[in-house]
Amino acid sequence: MHSVGSPLMWTIFAVVVTGALALDLFVFHRKAHSVRAGEAGVWVLVWIALAAAFGGWIWYAAGHKSALEFATGYLVEYALSVDNIFVFIIIFRYFRTPAEHRHRVLFWGIVGAVVLRGLFVVAGLGLIALFHWTLYIFGALLVYTGIKLLSQSEMEMHPEENPVVRFLRKRLRMTKDLVGEKFVVRVDGKLFATPLLAVLLVIDVVDVIFAIDSIPAIFGVTQDPFIVFTSNIFAVLGLRAIYFLLHDLMDRFAYLHYGLGLVLAFIGAKMLVAHWIEIPVQWSLGVVGALLAGSVLLSWLFAPKRGGTEVLLEDEEAPRAVQEVVDRGGSHLGRE
Repeated sequence: MHSVGSPLMWTIFAVVVTGALALDLFVFHRKAHSVRAGEAGVWVLVWIALAAAFGGWIWYAAGHKSALEFATGYLVEYALSVDNIFVFIIIFRYFRTPAEHRHRVLFWGIVGAVVLRGLFVVAGLGLIALFHWTLYIFGALLVYTGIKLLSQSEMEMHPEENPVVRFLRKRLRMTKDLVGEKFVVRVDGKLFATPLLAVLLVIDVVDVIFAIDSIPAIFGVTQDPFIVFTSNIFAVLGLRAIYFLLHDLMDRFAYLHYGLGLVLAFIGAKMLVAHWIEIPVQWSLGVVGALLAGSVLLSWLFAPKRGGTEVLLEDEEAPRAVQEVVDRGGSHLGRE
């Protein structure tokens, strides 16, 4: 499968991402603190500017078509990330994660997401290369997911049904309380997980679930491995900043999931008819941008005073329920 990504381009991408993550964790967020909206807004602009600069470099190195594919893929993945943010809010509330520890959890969650999404991309492109008809399966999956989103009045999440939570409840030795920012600790020579590790594992599992929808979406834009992977990763890297910027405003986006549903259905349909009808990438970018902008505008203009998101976030039963899970984990402290 032809790719615009030369060894030099892959190396530059790896250096840029690794350097940005290192600066983020070890310089700007070395000390645990609660990230405010103003700081988050600056980081949102930083990550978007970094992605835009990378897209500009792709334009210079590989041409405008590849750059437009990168921009479209980035926009699609970035928009679909809003679902992840909503779920992150629920998970943090569920586990009563202190605000000052959320950046660290999301940072390592993003690192895990980069690895897992890379495996997804390789697997998906491998299937397409061997069996071109799998594109139609991906397309049908996206159309189905889009219709499902359109038929829902609100997005829901039930952490207590997550298989990771169930596993932790039954099998893992866990401390009752947090131990600073540590994910694992040693007590009397034995390793114990902390509740912070449970949060991290649940977030990574949830990201894998969302990747099942988001990765095929970018295959509808391009099958170039370099463009697919880089646009996806740049979108994922901005998740933390978007979370801290929008976590208090999510109830304002009451109709965004309708826009996301239409985007997925459009890209799925594009994949299904690609053999007969070729839709130019600039048209795809325009349609995706218009659908997302329209759903955001409708949300701001006509959002109900109390949307489904707000109701879910005010539910106090979930934090009490997870305390039982943590308490049970604490009861393992004496086990071999």
